[in-house]
Amino acid sequence: MTPSQDKLRGWAAARRTILAGLRFTSLRLRLVVVFGLVALTAAVSASGIAYWLNREAVLTRTQDAVLRDFQQEMQNRASALAVHPTQDDLEAAARQMANSPQGFSVLLIAEDEAGQTVVGNSDLDDFSLDDVPKSLQKAVNREQELTSGNKHPYHLYWQRILDGDHPYLVGGAKVIGGGPTGYMLKSLEPEAEDLDSLAWSLGIATGLALIGSALLAQAAATTVLRPVHRLGTAARRLGEGKLDTRLRVSGTDELADLSRTFNRAAEALEKRVADMSARDEASRRFVADMSHELRTPLTAITAVTEVLEEELDAETGSVDPMIEPAVRLVVSETRRLNDLVENLMEVTRFDAGTARLVLDDVDIADQITACIDARAWLDAVELDAERGITARLDPRRLDVILANLIGNALKHGGSPVRVSVREEGDDVLIEVQDHGPGIPEEVLPHVFDRFYKASASRPRSEGSGLGLSIALENAHIHGGELTAANSPDSGAVFTLRLPQDASVLMEEEDRQERSGRGNRKNGKSREGNGSEGEGR
Repeated sequence: MTPSQDKLRGWAAARRTILAGLRFTSLRLRLVVVFGLVALTAAVSASGIAYWLNREAVLTRTQDAVLRDFQQEMQNRASALAVHPTQDDLEAAARQMANSPQGFSVLLIAEDEAGQTVVGNSDLDDFSLDDVPKSLQKAVNREQELTSGNKHPYHLYWQRILDGDHPYLVGGAKVIGGGPTGYMLKSLEPEAEDLDSLAWSLGIATGLALIGSALLAQAAATTVLRPVHRLGTAARRLGEGKLDTRLRVSGTDELADLSRTFNRAAEALEKRVADMSARDEASRRFVADMSHELRTPLTAITAVTEVLEEELDAETGSVDPMIEPAVRLVVSETRRLNDLVENLMEVTRFDAGTARLVLDDVDIADQITACIDARAWLDAVELDAERGITARLDPRRLDVILANLIGNALKHGGSPVRVSVREEGDDVLIEVQDHGPGIPEEVLPHVFDRFYKASASRPRSEGSGLGLSIALENAHIHGGELTAANSPDSGAVFTLRLPQDASVLMEEEDRQERSGRGNRKNGKSREGNGSEGEGR
């Protein structure tokens, strides 16, 4: 890659960096930068054009005046000299020509009667033939062909030169018909100083224009961004669930139209959320009412099925063998229906936000042992838990979580099921691992969904489809987490993480609830006053 290509690539990278920086900075800064760049471009362009026009005007005016006087002096003084003047004659004529108001130096060159070149100089120390460019000397001494458009063989020529930092005007002409050749040298230092003063003035004007544009951009940005800031604040309030947020609309510009559109969208969203909340509340009320209504007949049916089950287990064999399968099916389905109603009531409490913890100090190992023993799972479960690992939790809800996880592992993974407990910081980790085929990857994201069935071909199962969902909700209400994964060896692994002290979470929730009640009590009066230009 060539150096020029490297340089171009570097410029492109720098440009992308600058654009990326501007893209992610604030809109106010971007507006100020854009205003500043436009103002700077306009001011620099105007100043450059003004400087160039004034420079040409000043230099042209001085140049014309000097050349006009030099030409006049050549006609009056140099042409009056003899064809072969002496050096004294040339010096006298040069000093007289230099007395012009334009203040230029003069150099006259001729040949004497002996054919020798003689030079007359008005200022021998400052101006000599070496100061005249060779190209100008050649042009002055070149005889041109006479035509209808060119009636003189010699003409006046001039050139601007720079000696160090000092500008000069050099001109030359030859006397027509025989005579000396004259050159003049005029310093343009006063004009250069005037042009420098003009450049400084234009630079100051450009700086003032840039400052003014920055102030104007700031004012414009404030005017434009204030409604945008209000819109952003209103959008955040709307995202926080304050659906009664509205913007105060004034004017007929695009920002006012945007505010009206926001208000219409907020009204539609508030209505839609209210309708959805009403339907959701009606659904929860229906499930709760249905569950309560089912409990009374289920209680009676359960009592009857218990009597039938005792008859089935009795040694007398009073139940007809022909109807025994039907009786066992009724007993099984009654239990399943009873579990489903209890689970529906628990889910309803979670959805309504009425589920509460009843905390107690629990030894985790003892709690797991009691859960396994109560369900006669001692022979199918391996427990790896040290006594003494305690936590302040709700024992009943922890039992529900463990029963669902262990029962699910025994049902789908088979024994032995391994339950291990360990402490990790301020948390307690309980892992339930089976040795079955594991959970299919497409099922993993849905294992905690309500009523989810891993296989569509088996829509009916012994469980209610709510156990893992209830276990997850019970973990969340403790401030914990429940996850599912597959073991690298074999089987599924459910990991329950619970804080060792859930009372801290309860205290925080109580503070938020009291604060929320206070805000709702005072919210109406605050909204009536408006905030940041927002109102209903």
